[in-house]
Amino acid sequence: MYNGGTAGLTYWSPNVNIFRDPRWGRGQETPGEDPVLAGTYAATYVRGLQGTHANRLKVAACCKHFTAYDLDNWNGMDRFHFNAQVSKQDIEDTFDVPFKMCVSEGKVASVMCSYNQVNGVPTCADPNLLKKTVRGLWQLDGYIVSDCDSVGVFYDNQHYTPTPEEAAADAIKAGLDLDCGPFLAVHTQNAVKKGLLSEADVNGALVNTLTVQMRLGMFDGEPTAHPYGHLGPKDVCKPAHQELALEAARQGIVLLKNTGPVLPLSSQLHRTVAVIGPNSKATITMIGNYAGVACGYTNPLQGIGRYARTVHQLGCQNVACKNDKLFGPAINAARQADATVLVMGLDQSIEAETVDRTGLLLPGRQPDLVSKVAAASKGPTILVLMSGGPVDITFAKNNPRIVGILWAGYPGQAGGAAIADILFGTANPGGKLPVTWYPEEYLTKLPMTNMAMRATKSAGYPGRTYRFYNGPVVYPFGHGLTYTHFVHTLASAPTVVSVPLNGHRRANVTNISNRAIRVTHARCDKLSITLQVDIKNVGSRDGTHTLLVFSAPPAGFGHWALEKQLVAFEKVHVPAKGQHRVGVNIHVCKLLSVVDRSGIRRIPLGEHSFNIGDVKHSVSLQAAALGIIKS
Repeated sequence: MYNGGTAGLTYWSPNVNIFRDPRWGRGQETPGEDPVLAGTYAATYVRGLQGTHANRLKVAACCKHFTAYDLDNWNGMDRFHFNAQVSKQDIEDTFDVPFKMCVSEGKVASVMCSYNQVNGVPTCADPNLLKKTVRGLWQLDGYIVSDCDSVGVFYDNQHYTPTPEEAAADAIKAGLDLDCGPFLAVHTQNAVKKGLLSEADVNGALVNTLTVQMRLGMFDGEPTAHPYGHLGPKDVCKPAHQELALEAARQGIVLLKNTGPVLPLSSQLHRTVAVIGPNSKATITMIGNYAGVACGYTNPLQGIGRYARTVHQLGCQNVACKNDKLFGPAINAARQADATVLVMGLDQSIEAETVDRTGLLLPGRQPDLVSKVAAASKGPTILVLMSGGPVDITFAKNNPRIVGILWAGYPGQAGGAAIADILFGTANPGGKLPVTWYPEEYLTKLPMTNMAMRATKSAGYPGRTYRFYNGPVVYPFGHGLTYTHFVHTLASAPTVVSVPLNGHRRANVTNISNRAIRVTHARCDKLSITLQVDIKNVGSRDGTHTLLVFSAPPAGFGHWALEKQLVAFEKVHVPAKGQHRVGVNIHVCKLLSVVDRSGIRRIPLGEHSFNIGDVKHSVSLQAAALGIIKS
């Protein structure tokens, strides 16, 4: 993977699949369960990697895995054999959203098709997905690549074609330009000889790959003469980059619970800290999967050691925590310390590529260790969790002796330093959960293989993600506390917005379809709503606030509609006692539309309600016909 110490210029990143099911082992690679968040992340990530010059690429990024790929290996079904049955509605308003934004807004140089089938067709052999959608509708300027060996997979595992030559021909004709693996190299020439594929098809794929190489400057002579040609291994671990890793970790930590508030701890009051748990000395666990070589690690024990004297006990040999052999010394450590920090959670043995989880609880005897240590602890007990996916920690949330809970994700090489900075208040937490944290019971009627996003009450099917599920949660999407207090005020917002229709559209609103205008019938270009929001920090600490704006469509759209949808988010730094005004722009066609059962995006007319923290505001969308209305 490291190319003999020299990486190439094409990076198969980011993974922007929707974190649809909390058990998914690769959810940790994604930006979460919300399509608009994932799409915004995709476009921004890609611009960061590629730069913004029209014909020049710093490196070529790749949005993957297209599409409806979010099952690795569950209950006997694996990604190489899975046929995802997905409705047009869910494809349009959930699964494809991040990919569309990645291509049309991020201008990504590559899209990777996935292993699975969608509605009976392997994604890497589906011209509707590749040629028609990615290259046609979204206008990809770049190449389409297979996930590694997925052409071989749809021939060998899925038996989609009778011969390997037909598999090669199907893939290239569908719009595949590059095969990660040997399959096309071995079988394409014979496919041409057999007349299954024309040389022109092969040339087309070649043009798409070579063009990206040209944009990368690979035909422009000596690399050192180019803007980035002087970069090398010496640049990777520069202080500024290591500081960025630390700052990213601080911003990514979510404070889930803070009773009292006891946090932040004080170096004066909490002079000795018991540091306990299988992730307390984590290093490689902190970088998750698909990571480079770290410059150097600061584990949680080392991080906390910068603020206090530490007493260390593992408590469990590893995250599986099969027995209580190490409980005794951990409980004793907690009895003697001024504060106790338990660093628990998961690692790649529990959730990973090819490994989906079977449940949402902490593994093995972990809950037992947490409860026993908390009961014995002399000072406050804080639980820190490392995991990619959500964990049902209801027991800890409801335990009054556990005064603080932090979710650190897999925080990277500086994770231990960042955790300690948050625990002792050098940094003020501002992170929010990018996924819903569900109770274990949520899984009872929820096979991972059921791709439906919307709830079916009659079948007891609960629906997926905060957009379609409204049952009990441990912590909701967007949850995250801070050491200060922010107050929102809506400074200005419209109450009525006219949606201009293209000429020749009769503004007749007698039936439900007409109460929801097709996006293609509206003049979308400059149609947006601007909200001005004042954010006041009424606490005594400077802090960064993540402003989340949700909208819900008018009532009466039945099975089309969702509970609510994130339409905007902004991070704002506000000093203590200070105030900051934020302008939020909401594109009506893109963000206030819903998708009907035929997969058609429509704008529902009527009252749309916005939620910004505890502020509520309604905007009425009304049709305004333009031009001559002909009957």
